[in-house]
Amino acid sequence: MATANTGVFPCYENQFAVAASGSTSVTTTIANCEEFSVSFDNGVEEWYTYDQEGWKARLRTAKSVTVLVKGKRTIGDTGNDMIAALAYKNGRDCELNFLWTFPDDSTVLFEDAVISVTANGAGASTSVGPLEFEVMSNGKPTYTAAA
Repeated sequence: MATANTGVFPCYENQFAVAASGSTSVTTTIANCEEFSVSFDNGVEEWYTYDQEGWKARLRTAKSVTVLVKGKRTIGDTGNDMIAALAYKNGRDCELNFLWTFPDDSTVLFEDAVISVTANGAGASTSVGPLEFEVMSNGKPTYTAAA
């Protein structure tokens, strides 16, 4: 795990772990993750009231998070194998608990996250097989501030 610090940081200090849905211990890391990106989808309700003289009022009413991870398929690594195995499943069988640990040691836990495998082992003969997947929040995640 990362050591709590301040200031700028290298992205590798972000760490990911998975566990089976319903597990209370999310400690299985995923080998050979190389790159990730995060997108927030915000639902915003908008309206115009007379007292605002035509200016729009807004309230954010919904939220979801998607983490896109790119890495290398690593057969025999428990976390990597858990993700890769979801490529051929549907429904609730595609859910895992996903823990993201930030460089300051705060965490966000996505319980029963929907995992969508988008690349699994295919490529040129001289390439290393990829493992790419999306982690989509499934309900409100649990954020825990660093101690």
